[in-house]
Amino acid sequence: MVEMKIDANEIKSKSGMVQKYAEFIKEKTSADVSNEGNTITVKGEGPAVAKKYLRVLTKKFLHKYELIDTYRVIADEGENTLQIIERKTYEEEED
Repeated sequence: MVEMKIDANEIKSKSGMVQKYAEFIKEKTSADVSNEGNTITVKGEGPAVAKKYLRVLTKKFLHKYELIDTYRVIADEGENTLQIIERKTYEEEED
């Protein structure tokens, strides 16, 4: 059984987004999904819990709630973790 952890600490400021995200992942993967604070744990077998597939689902979730311009998904190599982090925005200085 594969266990993936997704750190959704950055989107906690949005009302109920972590819970909505956990429900979205559970609906799409049909795996065991538990929500512990700001960390979502996905347990299951097969391609439904592959890191690449969960990353794609996370991007779809962000796009669905129009958060794709504000947040991005980072995958750690070697570890079974994903992170949702806020994008850094650089404002151009006008002279």
